[in-house]
Amino acid sequence: MLRIITLNLNGIRSALAKGFPAWLSRQKADVVCLQEVKAQEADLAGLALVPKGFHGHYHCASTKKGYSGVALYSKKKPDSVACGYGSREFDPEGRYLRADFGKLSVVSVYLPSGSSSEERQRAKFRFLDEFMPVLNELRSSGREFVICGDWNIAHREIDLENWRGNRKNSGFLPEERAWLTQTFDEVGWVDVFRRVDPRPKQYTWWSNRGRAWAKNVGWRIDYQIATPGIAAKATKAGIYKTKRFSDHAPLTIDYDAKL
Repeated sequence: MLRIITLNLNGIRSALAKGFPAWLSRQKADVVCLQEVKAQEADLAGLALVPKGFHGHYHCASTKKGYSGVALYSKKKPDSVACGYGSREFDPEGRYLRADFGKLSVVSVYLPSGSSSEERQRAKFRFLDEFMPVLNELRSSGREFVICGDWNIAHREIDLENWRGNRKNSGFLPEERAWLTQTFDEVGWVDVFRRVDPRPKQYTWWSNRGRAWAKNVGWRIDYQIATPGIAAKATKAGIYKTKRFSDHAPLTIDYDAKL
């Protein structure tokens, strides 16, 4: 069995304080993908987040402290690790980390959010324009991929509680949803969670406003998106909501495969 977990930490120090490492050490994960680390490499040296027996890799933002950043931990040492996908604008923000294991690659990715301003929404659209050719290239490479992370887009109406009221909001804009549809239907990637679990009200992020968490007024914006071969081997998916480590919840998927 291959167990992969993905979580947007919304700050590595915050997640540490909320008990994330202790929970993670009990999960028997093979690969852990983390987003929004919000720390620099130098800050991470003294943090005991990497569970014993794991290899840890980071792609931190180089331009802005306390911003963005992704990480990937694995039980097996990767054959190779690559930071960034070749973007002059977005690689310095620390958004893409790839680890290769034999014929399988696992990626931790953090797509920009466009909710803070029109300027950031325009940046998000630029990212989507740049990233689609990357997805095409990876899909046609002949390798198996699992791309984990916070994609900051809810795909369908089933994927957020208040879909009617969010049709003009970042994360559920028609152009964003169409981009994900293209990713799945044209390029041929698979939304692994939906392959295993078709139920509604399965969310991974909740606003800190109101009582969104308590009422489960959420969005499903964290995904494991995979090539068809490895996606077909997914056997079980779960969103952990017993305890909160972040405004996102960990998404765990088990595959009938090995690293």
